[in-house]
Amino acid sequence: MALLVERPSAFWIEVRSQAWIALPMVGVTLLQFAVTTVAIMFVGHLGELELASAAIAGSLANVTGYSILLGLGSALETLCGQAYGAKLYTRLGVYLQRAVFVEFLAAIPIAIVWFFMEHVLLFFGQDPEISKNAGVFARYLLPELFAFVLLQPLDKFLQSQSQVYVMLGASFMNLLLNALFCWVSIYKLGMGIKGAALSASLASWINVSVLSTVVACTPACRRCWGGLSMEMFRDLKQFMALAIPSLLMLCLEWWSLEALVLLSGLLPDPQLETSTFTIVLNTIQIFFMIAYGLSTAASVRISNALGAGEANAAKLAFKTSIFFAAIDAVIVSTTLFLARHKLGHLFSNEAEVVSSVSKLMPFVVTISIVDAFQGVVSGVARGCGWQAFAAFANLGSYYAVGLPVAYVLAFVLHMNGKGLIIGILCGLSTQAISLLTIAVRTNWTKQAQKASERMQLITPLLS
Repeated sequence: MALLVERPSAFWIEVRSQAWIALPMVGVTLLQFAVTTVAIMFVGHLGELELASAAIAGSLANVTGYSILLGLGSALETLCGQAYGAKLYTRLGVYLQRAVFVEFLAAIPIAIVWFFMEHVLLFFGQDPEISKNAGVFARYLLPELFAFVLLQPLDKFLQSQSQVYVMLGASFMNLLLNALFCWVSIYKLGMGIKGAALSASLASWINVSVLSTVVACTPACRRCWGGLSMEMFRDLKQFMALAIPSLLMLCLEWWSLEALVLLSGLLPDPQLETSTFTIVLNTIQIFFMIAYGLSTAASVRISNALGAGEANAAKLAFKTSIFFAAIDAVIVSTTLFLARHKLGHLFSNEAEVVSSVSKLMPFVVTISIVDAFQGVVSGVARGCGWQAFAAFANLGSYYAVGLPVAYVLAFVLHMNGKGLIIGILCGLSTQAISLLTIAVRTNWTKQAQKASERMQLITPLLS
């Protein structure tokens, strides 16, 4: 941390710069994640069966849909961020269109899987009654899938330009509308689990409309948009060379966590275990959104600096991101510890479910500390463009450590849900140590050179 000692003023300037991005992005990620969470909370008050069904459907939707689309689009964090730093503004619009095209093609087979989700769950041995209701929820969630095809690339396009306050306003409106739609559809129209899924879909499409209008009408965004271009179909190989590792980096982690939700359905008393584990996992994910917001700030600042060829600025941005991670770890872990007996009530009225959640909270507190650092360093990886290494690190962390430990503890040693949570903790810890080790040893001058080479590859296309 020598640089921080030698130039304390530069450090605090970077703190302010990252905070300007991180604080609204924390809000954006929390609000966007809360759309589906609010739907599950409304469903949870209908009963254990409805909560378990929505949870299983959401789990499989994450595994087969959202994680894939978000992974593919995460390539934009590197490409758009570095292009913006290099002042190749019109390339951002081309990358945006290219990402939407690729994600739309990917969404077609995903939609087929969602439509037949009941049969998929039955194939994996899930409870027939839960599977039937989960299939209904998934079919009514299909419109949100195609909204996500547009929404997620739009987010990356805007955040690479630090246009985060627009995203914050749109996300806040999105959440309010979703809550209103859920209340009307479930309690006034009596649509039950169908209403919750449709409400999330409608709210997401309104969010897409707002952000698209911002891109089309705001002068700063129009500079980077450049209009529709046939270049979106060119150089798909270069885009996929970064998009596939980005997909693997995110999906290998996400899939392992969702696999644990499916495993919870195979435990004794599956409705209780699945409901409990879903609430715990949603709590972990909600508070991870804070770390993800911080990681977005790190990704933007580092990618912009590397695109501009400023290695020292990128190095300082990395050190500052670790400072924010430490603050996040302290605040979140303290909050979770103090609220350990209350969180279950937000998702369920069942005393048995609330009690089961409370018993697992000490492990959740520990996970929140590890998550803070793991999340931020993942943002560093996206900003630099070394998603390929991160994908290998995630493969080892979750599939050689996390999942095996979780299975042995839950099913062999009969620790049930507690065993699954300990497995998550082991996987996260391994991942965090691996990524942090590489980040600390990064040659920032070399990373700036790689960014310059990446931008030179696209320069001829601008002529």
